[in-house]
Amino acid sequence: MTARSNLIDDAPLTRFHKKLTAYSSGGPFIDGYAIAIVGVAFATLTPALDMTTADKGLVAAASLVGIFFGGAVFGYVTDKIGRHIMYIADLAALALFSILSAFANEVWQLVLLRFLLGAAIGADYPIATSLLAEYLPRKFRGRMLGATFVVWALGAAAAYVVGVGLEGLGVNAWRFMLASPAVFALVTLFLRLGTPESPRWLLSKGRVDEADRSIKKVYGPQYGVADLAEEPTVAKTSYTTVFRSPYLKRTLFVGVFWTAQVIPLFALYSFAPDLLAGMGITGNTSEIFLAALFVIGGIPGLWLVERIGRRALLLWSFGIIAVALAIPGLVPGLPTWVSFVSICVFALASGGSSFLEVVYPNELFPTEVRATAVGVGTAVSRIGAAAGTYLMPFALAKSQSLPLLVGAIVSVVGLLITLAWATETRGRSLSDTAAGAGNPADPAYPSLATTITN
Repeated sequence: MTARSNLIDDAPLTRFHKKLTAYSSGGPFIDGYAIAIVGVAFATLTPALDMTTADKGLVAAASLVGIFFGGAVFGYVTDKIGRHIMYIADLAALALFSILSAFANEVWQLVLLRFLLGAAIGADYPIATSLLAEYLPRKFRGRMLGATFVVWALGAAAAYVVGVGLEGLGVNAWRFMLASPAVFALVTLFLRLGTPESPRWLLSKGRVDEADRSIKKVYGPQYGVADLAEEPTVAKTSYTTVFRSPYLKRTLFVGVFWTAQVIPLFALYSFAPDLLAGMGITGNTSEIFLAALFVIGGIPGLWLVERIGRRALLLWSFGIIAVALAIPGLVPGLPTWVSFVSICVFALASGGSSFLEVVYPNELFPTEVRATAVGVGTAVSRIGAAAGTYLMPFALAKSQSLPLLVGAIVSVVGLLITLAWATETRGRSLSDTAAGAGNPADPAYPSLATTITN
């Protein structure tokens, strides 16, 4: 059955869409930056605060725990009060907590501030991506949503570059490093000013006149709510909706695959200098190179997501990552170059599909709980990421191969969950995917065999 024409779903890609995508990328950029800058800052931070191994794990994991709370709470708040107001307020919080981190004098103070920073970061995922998803045409939705998350790696790469530049400031270099995310937060905040509210969200709350004004502001005075082919409703936003049929299975899928992606990613990036040093690789060049590979991997990924679909791309990436990490994980003592190549393959494959973490939940849930679902996925994934990041220094102290082996096992779990529960949403309208996402039996559903022959 062919869906009715919808102004947003069937619109051409415009300058507005590109600007909104760029502005929505600010949160993932700051996320990648804030996670990676800690690894660089530890060089001066550790002696300055006389930190133990446990202290380092707590500081690195604090922002991930904060992301858990930020996603869990503020995704729901975004569905209740709207995307636009949260889209602005969140950036102000990011800037504030980054600046305050520069004045920490005790480990507990830094842990608290990193937690609050993480909460602001976690809030931005459901805020920015739900607003963006509700404006993007269906033909470009996966690619443009994905582009916002590939920027995560640009943030990580920028952190290493900035970190190297700030190292010359001496024993207090870490203060400037931890405060530096505020610069990017304030720039993003300024750019986001004036962004219109989502007409889909306004319609879901029965605010028809405001939805009409948003549509006219973006598409022109000749258009209105009638062109959305969606009926205005007063849909209830309930936190429990995502944990009830028909959405429970989708919530579990999103939470598990997202967790399986971020456990090895965050653990390796937070402690990349220590991991590489254990392999005999020193200097910041290799760290910057790995971050760049993550970005490079995203380029074919953003093309493949609309070519072979979401499910196939996720399956292939989990398989490649599992093999890449298992080789040095199962065979300790390999030549340095073999281990380094394996990590490079991991970075490429991870970059090629990690953006599905924001594509899938935005497509699988209806407007009234879309941000809630993204927030829940963000929160669940950070439980594993925080645990993995906290335990990473202990694992490295035992063996260089142990964290890689764990990453391989986690990736196999992600592959199996994707194989069992993932559905295809490529090319569908948001209303269609929320009502009933695609499945492997769908004639339009691309199987692995099809993707190989294509």
